[in-house]
Amino acid sequence: MSRLAALFTSLKTQGRKALVPYIVAGDPEPSVTVSLMHELVRQGADIIELGVPFSDPMAEGPVIQLAHERALAHKVSLTMALAMVAEFRQTDSKTAVVLMGYANPIERMGYEVFAERAAAAGVDGLLTVDMPPEEAEEPSRILKAAGVDNIFLLAPTTDNTRIAKIAALASGYLYCVALKGVTGAGNLDISAVTQLLNNIKAHTDLPITVGFGIKDGASAAALAPLCAGVVVGSALIERLASADRSQGDSVWIPSVLSLIGEMRAAIDA
Repeated sequence: MSRLAALFTSLKTQGRKALVPYIVAGDPEPSVTVSLMHELVRQGADIIELGVPFSDPMAEGPVIQLAHERALAHKVSLTMALAMVAEFRQTDSKTAVVLMGYANPIERMGYEVFAERAAAAGVDGLLTVDMPPEEAEEPSRILKAAGVDNIFLLAPTTDNTRIAKIAALASGYLYCVALKGVTGAGNLDISAVTQLLNNIKAHTDLPITVGFGIKDGASAAALAPLCAGVVVGSALIERLASADRSQGDSVWIPSVLSLIGEMRAAIDA
């Protein structure tokens, strides 16, 4: 059983939901990424989605776009992101790690080489934002052979035929986008998300996480009963970007990431 499958099975048994923070590898600078990952776990994260910096992150709003730009200014690459996961794994063999990004860097590396390196580093899953299901059969086969789950986004505009096709290819979990638009946009419509989730659940038994528009403990707690996990990205990265780092990593990192602790408490209540 994969680390992701074991996690969701355990959480379901406990009656708990996954908390899934997203950060970009190398943001605000490469030297703090692994420390950020460990602190996210201490604050209650179950899965870490680690963004791979990309020059044209089309699904992202301005907050996460700037995070990609900061990381790229430090020349953080897919290879460096894999090295960060390997370093994280030296002291954490439990927490699931999913790389989230765009197809171009992976295609340049080659799916077979990527899958081999990702598995060796301790990556559990890959979420490629711009991979259409029509082109995903071979990558899914390669990733599965290496023990890496292929995770897909489902948007409010995804029709039933496409949901069924994506669900047949996916493993690990499905990521349901709660809002139309880019990350960090708009406010949640719980009724619309409920309808969307019910529609997806008709096609799959995979766990479903929900992201986009989750900003605090209240929004996380409102969505948690509907799904297997909640994802927070923009709100977290906004705090990272505005942090006062003058007091040193041991002070500013726990302070900024206390948002995750607040969300953990809210969804466990």
